[in-house]
Amino acid sequence: MNELINNHYLFTSTVILTAVLSTTCRGEDSAGPQDRSPVVLTDQAREIHSRAIVIDGHNDLPWELRAQGSLSFTRLDISQHQDSLQTDIPRLRKGGLDVQFWSVYVPASTAYDGTALTATLEQIEMVNAMIDRYPETFELALTVADIRRICADGKIASLIGVEGGHSIENSLNVLRQLYRLGARYMTLTHSDTLDWADSATDKPRHNGLTPFGEDVVAEMNKLGMLVDISHVSPDTMKHVLRVTKAPVIFSHSSARAVADSPRNVPDDVLKLVAKNGGVVMVNFFSGFVVPSAADRYHRRLNYERELKAELDDDTQVRIEIRKWDKQEPKMERGTIHDLIDHIDHIVQVAGIDHVGLGSDFDGVSVLPTQLDDVASYPYITQALLDRGYNEADINKVLGENLLRVMEETEKVSEQLATEKK
Repeated sequence: MNELINNHYLFTSTVILTAVLSTTCRGEDSAGPQDRSPVVLTDQAREIHSRAIVIDGHNDLPWELRAQGSLSFTRLDISQHQDSLQTDIPRLRKGGLDVQFWSVYVPASTAYDGTALTATLEQIEMVNAMIDRYPETFELALTVADIRRICADGKIASLIGVEGGHSIENSLNVLRQLYRLGARYMTLTHSDTLDWADSATDKPRHNGLTPFGEDVVAEMNKLGMLVDISHVSPDTMKHVLRVTKAPVIFSHSSARAVADSPRNVPDDVLKLVAKNGGVVMVNFFSGFVVPSAADRYHRRLNYERELKAELDDDTQVRIEIRKWDKQEPKMERGTIHDLIDHIDHIVQVAGIDHVGLGSDFDGVSVLPTQLDDVASYPYITQALLDRGYNEADINKVLGENLLRVMEETEKVSEQLATEKK
């Protein structure tokens, strides 16, 4: 989230054969990956999309509303189209979204002034206020059974995701409290390395997790809370995958072999995710999806970190960054085909059962063409269809893979509770 604020190939022959057989000659159709022209929606894609449960793993609307000063939905009524947002109800309906994990992100800097938990609780209240304000559209979901029931009622099942382990302020009791308040995943880190886990975009200090970090993962398994390893370092990814008893998610990360960003997932980790049964929910941000954009984004990020270390003056840092932006070409947006390249790659390396969607809408400013906002999801269905994916596999990408992971996580929690007795 708010990446602007603070941010080969063989698993086994069986996995590859499965991926190939499950998608009819992908890359050899007339509209295969070599065709980069704009995607054109067909009735077939619309029908497939309407039948699917469409899930997005990460949307930052709660923080963006807060940033724009609309805490009560009076100034920005999302029942109407809002030009300053990437998310509103009319476009959610147009996009056919059924399930949304709303991020209750707060900046990593709140860890240093003691406000992380308070700010996170305020963000949870923002999600609850949105659900209360628009009850005909949203309903809080806590379980897979809730999701299926709410979707059947024609509402958008709304789940809460905590973005960054700094929100728990080094307390398992706080983690339990957030779960009781509805949080169903937690991203272990955000932009900064914590006392117990290394971030992808900060200096590592632990080579993964500390013993307390392992305790956090174990507690999340017990609670039935999805362990989200977006934003963490590769060593932390591997450490989590060694110790977790439940499948993991990447709520909003893409494939590092396609776009070389430390926020993306390396191939060796993709193979481990397949063994774990987890799912990588692909981020839409151009800076993580388009190779040239990823290079620019991380050169800028590294330069900003250097400036902060040298100047210790936020105003001067902003001045220098503005100079840098003027000197450098603008970030390349790319197209929807860049996103589908990431999905294809994850399918090739990990398998069709291990990929989903995690847009990062309203947390990023640059998006590929045809992925401008939450109305865009049907174009993904069409693009997958164009590349030879069948309906069953499209359904997995759109949402069924995440539902499977969540069901397995619930089962692990139940088993651990039984063992404790």
